[in-house]
Amino acid sequence: MNLGAFIGLLLLFTPVKKDIPSSVYDFKIEAFKGAEIDLADFKGKKILIVNTPCTSLNDPQYAELEALSKKYSGKLVVIGVLSADYNIAPGTKPVDYHKMRYKVSFPLADKQEVAGKEISPLFQWLAEKKYNNFKENHVKWNFQKYLINEEGKLIAVFDPKVKPLSRQVTNAIEQ
Repeated sequence: MNLGAFIGLLLLFTPVKKDIPSSVYDFKIEAFKGAEIDLADFKGKKILIVNTPCTSLNDPQYAELEALSKKYSGKLVVIGVLSADYNIAPGTKPVDYHKMRYKVSFPLADKQEVAGKEISPLFQWLAEKKYNNFKENHVKWNFQKYLINEEGKLIAVFDPKVKPLSRQVTNAIEQ
């Protein structure tokens, strides 16, 4: 094998390096059935980013996220990021059940990979300490929550079982 062919094979099997912004405010993500969500628009507010399932038809955490969004309106922005990483058939498309069943009005981002080799840049920033300057905290399951303060710093991560209206979450928002 010549050197050119070897280099070509090496490039073929080398993972593509993603550009990861240094600030959460540098992220622009595609909205579900919409234009885009520019996180810079939320400077001065807390942001709760939650990986939400694409197809779960009965999850009360959507209702709690909506209630949390309304309770802290003006101080907090909840952003649901649709994900199909957990127990969802490949190629599954998101549906509007979250808006129909739970009357969700907070922003929803289109489907992203939140774990694994194809993790989106946003979730790589949220999950890796070298980007978020907080801690390593990879997504464990649907409804993992990441709280970002008014200055764009990740300040808390809540496991999927922690309910959005729990004292743990509301205390962190109120600080």
